[in-house]
Amino acid sequence: MRRLKLTMCSMVAVVSLAVAGCGGESSQSVSSTTTDSGASSSSGSVTRANADLVIWADQKRADALESVAKNFGKKNGITVAVQAVATNLDTNFITADAAGNGPDIVVQGDDKVSSFVQNGSIKPVQLSESQKDKFVANYLKTVTYQNQTWAVPYAAEGLVLIRNTKLAPNAPETFDDLISTGESLVESGKADKPLALQVGDTGDAFHMQPLFSSFGGYLFGEKSDGSVDTSDIGLDKAGAIAFAKEISKLGEKGSKVLTRSIDSNNSISLFTQGRIPYLISGSWALSDIKKAGISYELTTIPGFSGKEPARPFLSVQAFYVAAHGKNTSLAEEFVDNVVSESQTQKTLYDAEPRPPALKSLLKTESAKNKDTAVLAESAATAIPRPKINGLVWSDPLGKAEAAIIGGADPVSTMQSAAKTVAKSLK
Repeated sequence: MRRLKLTMCSMVAVVSLAVAGCGGESSQSVSSTTTDSGASSSSGSVTRANADLVIWADQKRADALESVAKNFGKKNGITVAVQAVATNLDTNFITADAAGNGPDIVVQGDDKVSSFVQNGSIKPVQLSESQKDKFVANYLKTVTYQNQTWAVPYAAEGLVLIRNTKLAPNAPETFDDLISTGESLVESGKADKPLALQVGDTGDAFHMQPLFSSFGGYLFGEKSDGSVDTSDIGLDKAGAIAFAKEISKLGEKGSKVLTRSIDSNNSISLFTQGRIPYLISGSWALSDIKKAGISYELTTIPGFSGKEPARPFLSVQAFYVAAHGKNTSLAEEFVDNVVSESQTQKTLYDAEPRPPALKSLLKTESAKNKDTAVLAESAATAIPRPKINGLVWSDPLGKAEAAIIGGADPVSTMQSAAKTVAKSLK
């Protein structure tokens, strides 16, 4: 039996990769924990490490996979390499798989399913019905496309309301209550802003989704088989227009509850200063909040008074089997059977606590951790993102939202966004 060869020394190489569909080159920083000394080729693309089974992931997940990969290698008498690709993992993977020098497995979010399938980069996973029954149904739905399951999920991500309990002891029942409390705290000098919700100059459709959904806004209709109906674009429909009028009132020419000055770079850090009562974010914010010593509580995001419940997008992290990997059988064994094991998902959960995809483990961890329970509650009713290239809808919607918050006309701006999406789909 060959012994596993998995080193944990990091080798850093700076390369350039032409990103398909993005219109240019970007600097790629690649850190690898592998048995191979070369992470990039002379052409600048990330290449496969020299091992029987190769897994690509981002740095956090690569670190978490160390013990799981080591155990799998020992059990099967093979070498295993886990490569951490720091940026643009999805485009690096598509390029490398097409060239035949990519990994056997890639760990990515569910929003990559459609692009991976369209590029022929992944194979469907082979989960039995009994295996599928062990997973949270909503999580499996996010990696289902064209009536096939394309990945094995292991954790959910989504948005919740994070409240500074010293400033706002009680959870708001509606979003209107949230605004009222936040504005009162600002008026009394106890807070600088009512809310930290990232918008930025180009918008953030993911973070605005709970507000969008509460007004009945939707991106696309749904066909009877559950697939996206691209002929029914919702951005200029009644719910979306009502939402747009509301964020106009809350924007920079209105009450200034929403501003473009708060973005992905500062929303969490502003909250951790202790002068903002509410933050809309996810589990990724909790580490910084705890380090700052902020007394906090998580709750689901409330909807507006008299409107529908606020439903964020559901994001799931999952394992995909590469279509052109060197060892498909090993990859399928690992993804179909090892990733679906409770111990594997517990290891990944302990490394980065996010609601596990296995129902039994989710129940156990939710009982022990209130934050996990609230994150899971939010994920249970969250909306899977449409299986369409995100740039088709998130870019025009985000830009429209940012423009409206900055003072643009809400009706014509949303109508223009709908036309942009329709044009992109032709």
